[in-house]
Amino acid sequence: MVKKVEYSVEEKLRAMYDLQLIDSRIDKIRSVRGELPLEVEDLEDEVEGLDFRINKINEELSELESGIKEKQNKIEESKAMITKYNDQQKNVRNNRAFESLSKEIEFQELEIQYSEKQINELKTEIEEKKEKLEETTTLKDERKAHLDHKKDELNSIMKETEKEESALMKKSEEFEKKIDDSLLISYKKIRSS
Repeated sequence: MVKKVEYSVEEKLRAMYDLQLIDSRIDKIRSVRGELPLEVEDLEDEVEGLDFRINKINEELSELESGIKEKQNKIEESKAMITKYNDQQKNVRNNRAFESLSKEIEFQELEIQYSEKQINELKTEIEEKKEKLEETTTLKDERKAHLDHKKDELNSIMKETEKEESALMKKSEEFEKKIDDSLLISYKKIRSS
């Protein structure tokens, strides 16, 4: 069974005073870091969001390029149909069948024009997406460089203060053991407010 050491009132008060000095020093060390950890976290979130946006734009570009291929295939199909209908027109025996084939040819030509118009619209949209991708990539690169700089700065500060902070934390724990639980709870409430 562990024996609890009894400390005199004077020792408890000295421990309380020393604890307060140590906690003040820890607070100063942490204030040196300031908002840097939060800035790093915000920048990491922003870079992650930009990565997501870049992936989304790339997916949209792939879909648009697939759309162009579909339209080009449709044009080829329409050209094949026109050739077929032209060949059939040569062997037609009545005016009605000739007119019907002429309408089909006209319809396929309109389909080709419509597909070409859609291809041009898709190409315009692709150009806009590529510009947006370039802007987003540039922004991401800038944010990533800024993030790396902030991380280096934070790591530098952490290295400078790490040993001192961990030593002070150990001393703080030692002094906390010397103080009554009720007094320690009151002290922590005051510190947190």
